[in-house]
Amino acid sequence: MIDKRDHMLSLLNGQRRADVIPAAFFLHFEPEEHFGQAAVEKHLEFFRYTDMDFSKIQYERVFPKIEKIRQAKDWAQMPFYGLDFYEPQLSVVEGLVKALKREALVIQTLYSPFMCAGHTVGQETLVRHIEEDPEAVTRGMQVITDSLMGFVKECIRLGVDGFYTSTQGGEAGRFSDPALFGQCVRPYDLALMEEIDRTCIFNILHICDYVMPYADIAQFVDYPGHVINTNLALTGKTLTPAEVEKMFGRPFMGGLDRLGVIAKGSEEKILHAVDDALRMRSERFILGADCTVPNDTPWDNLRTAIDRAHVV
Repeated sequence: MIDKRDHMLSLLNGQRRADVIPAAFFLHFEPEEHFGQAAVEKHLEFFRYTDMDFSKIQYERVFPKIEKIRQAKDWAQMPFYGLDFYEPQLSVVEGLVKALKREALVIQTLYSPFMCAGHTVGQETLVRHIEEDPEAVTRGMQVITDSLMGFVKECIRLGVDGFYTSTQGGEAGRFSDPALFGQCVRPYDLALMEEIDRTCIFNILHICDYVMPYADIAQFVDYPGHVINTNLALTGKTLTPAEVEKMFGRPFMGGLDRLGVIAKGSEEKILHAVDDALRMRSERFILGADCTVPNDTPWDNLRTAIDRAHVV
C-alpha cells in the first residue's frame, strides 16, 4: 500500500516512486450533493471509487448575480460576503478534512476574483466594464478579494492541505489592451495565491481555458503553486508536459482532454490515450485532465485511467 499523502508530497522534491504515477480527475456532482453531509459523502464515494491520489473539493458557492451593477461605476456597490455566505461550502471542507486528511491530501477549489466578478454580472458585462473604466472596477475587485481572503483563511483554519487556484482573464483576445489583465486581474489573483503559498503545503495552479484559449502561458510563471495544471494546446502551438515543467519549474498535471475519450470513449480508447499521455509525461507528472470533466462522465472511465497510471 502506498501512503497517498507522502506519495503526492514526494512529487515536489523528486523522490516519488517511479513505478506509480499519481492521477486525479474532477467533476461536479448533482445540485443536491453540493453542500452538507450529502456533499461530503459524494466526494468520499468518488475518491474511493476512482482510487484517485488526492481529494479536491468542488467549489459550489457561486457569487449571486447583482442586477444593480449595470455600469463600471456601480462596482463601488459590490457587497462584501462574510463567512456566513460561505458556510455551506465550509461545512463540506470541515467534513472532508475530518474524514479523509489522515490518508490523502485534501485541497479546496478556489475561483479567482475575476471569475467571481464574472459570476456577479456576467463575463461579457465584466469585460465591457473593465474596458470602459478599469479603475472603477478595481474597487469591486478589491472587495471580492477581501471576501475570498476570509474564505481562504477559514479553510486553512479547518485544516485543508492546499488549494486548486483557478485563474482566467489572460486568454488570447480577452481584452483589447492586454495591460488590463495586469491592472484588473493579476494583482487580485496574487493577493490570494501568495497568502495560500505562505501557509499551505500543496497548491495546484490551474490556468483555466474553459472560456477561451491562451496564446501564451508564460505570463503565469511567477504565479504561486506547487503544481501546474493547464491545457497543453495553445493558439498556434502545442506544448509538451516537459516544456511546461521546465517553464514553471514545478510538476505538471494533465495530459488528457477533458472533452475527449476520458469523457465518452471506450475502455480501449481510454487506455490508448492514457498510454500516449504517459509516454509523453514529464519527469514529475500527475495524470489528469486539462480541466473539470463533464458531469456525466462515467466514473468507470476515470477509474480505468487511474488504474493504468498506477501500474506503469
